[in-house]
Amino acid sequence: MIQDILKDALHRMDQAITHTRMELGKVRTGRANPELLEGLSIDYYGTMTPLNQLSNITIPDASLISIQPYEKTLIPEIEKIIMQSNLGLSPNNNGTTVLVPIPPLSEERRKELIKHVHQLVEEGRVSVRNVRRDANHHLKSVQSEDHISEDEVHRAEQEVQQYTDDHVKLLGDLQVAKEKELMEF
Repeated sequence: MIQDILKDALHRMDQAITHTRMELGKVRTGRANPELLEGLSIDYYGTMTPLNQLSNITIPDASLISIQPYEKTLIPEIEKIIMQSNLGLSPNNNGTTVLVPIPPLSEERRKELIKHVHQLVEEGRVSVRNVRRDANHHLKSVQSEDHISEDEVHRAEQEVQQYTDDHVKLLGDLQVAKEKELMEF
């Protein structure tokens, strides 16, 4: 029973890290990155479909994203969804592809993005700590219900704390790496 609780806690903490990584990938740096467009979906015959399932997204150079839709009729929709996405990007089309130039970041915008990165990482830390709290609560309830010794529960709580420390450290490393990436010119 204790092993199930520990395994679940580790899995949920890993999910928090994965989610934070995905969110950090969406933060725009000065370089082109297809992950910027990952959250965008287009109404395709009545179904909201992710952009990457309707087109080829390539990076011809460090400051340009090229989107080649499988159907040319989607070009205006792709341009519209990028304009509405609040990414600060201005798409152009050449009849067959949508070209999205990535403008360089101003110093002010970099600082705003760093604040946003701090917020995303803090949300990840809160998620990890919530998992710790839930796991410890389950351990306490298992102790009283199943007559498990205090020592076993205490060891399990220490293991949960170790998982928490490791995951919080990993989130800190992700934050430092993203900040460094944002401050590159």
